[in-house]
Formats: sequence, C-alpha cells, structure tokens
Amino acid sequence: MISCDEAAIICNKKQYKEATFIEKIKLVMHLFFCKTCARFSKKNAEFTSLCEKAPLHCLTENDKVIMKKDLQGKI
Repeated sequence: MISCDEAAIICNKKQYKEATFIEKIKLVMHLFFCKTCARFSKKNAEFTSLCEKAPLHCLTENDKVIMKKDLQGKI
C-alpha cells in the first residue's frame, strides 16, 4: 500500500497524464481505502477541469521584460 504522500504525487501525475499504469492501479487501491485522498483526488480533477475551460492568456516575452523592469524600479 502506498502512503498518502505518494498518492498525492501520483494523483498530480495522473491529472497531467504522466502516471504509469501501475501507478494508476496503486492510486485506485489507495483511494478505495483512504477517503481523505479520494476527496483530494476529486477536487484536483475538478480544479484541472476548470483550468482547462478558463480563458487563460500568457504574457508575451516583451510584456514580461517590461513588467520585470517596472518591478525592479519599485524595489
């Protein structure tokens, strides 16, 4: 049986499709017995789903440089 810490790591890897088949099996077994981790896994999946649906935008490299210079000027 895996620990809750290991389950959290595998849960995060699973959300980003990086978990192996064996890790997924270990996680399912752990979640069957540990309701706290099961809740965490459910909330993690909901969060990932919301992030995928959100209209997120990244700054351009130029905007990042401008922001960095602006922040350095305020220190």
